[in-house]
Amino acid sequence: MAKGNDQRVLAQNKKAGHDYFIEETIEAGIVLQGTEIKSIRNGKVQLRDAFIRIRNNEAWISNMHVSPYEQGNRFNHDPLRARKLLLHKKQINQLLGKTKEEGFSIIPLKMYVKNGYAKVLIGVAKGKKKYDKREDLKKKEHKREMERAFKAKQQY
Repeated sequence: MAKGNDQRVLAQNKKAGHDYFIEETIEAGIVLQGTEIKSIRNGKVQLRDAFIRIRNNEAWISNMHVSPYEQGNRFNHDPLRARKLLLHKKQINQLLGKTKEEGFSIIPLKMYVKNGYAKVLIGVAKGKKKYDKREDLKKKEHKREMERAFKAKQQY
């Protein structure tokens, strides 16, 4: 595959926007083994239950499911293994400082291929309470109604 200025979203954590307030985002590279990149390029990756942990001044993504590559035979990988994220030391220290605060966690938001390399967009997020989620749903519904009314008014 030729390296160009492509950026194709392969997986997105839609539940993250519903369950968390996203405070900050950072792009990180990811260390992959053998057939994992082929599986990821085919879109066989899920970020739904994934989370990021910092151990020994290294960022690791856990519970990210990458399906085994169909033609991979014995060279396939463990689908749920922990994968290392490529970040600068300054970025890791910044993330570590944020997670020390009460209620903050680091979650993956998107996975995409940029210039031939797999990248993960990670976010520093604070969990929403149930009433926050209800409030967001009300805002969304109100916005939809306004758009419908505006669209109906434009047709006449």
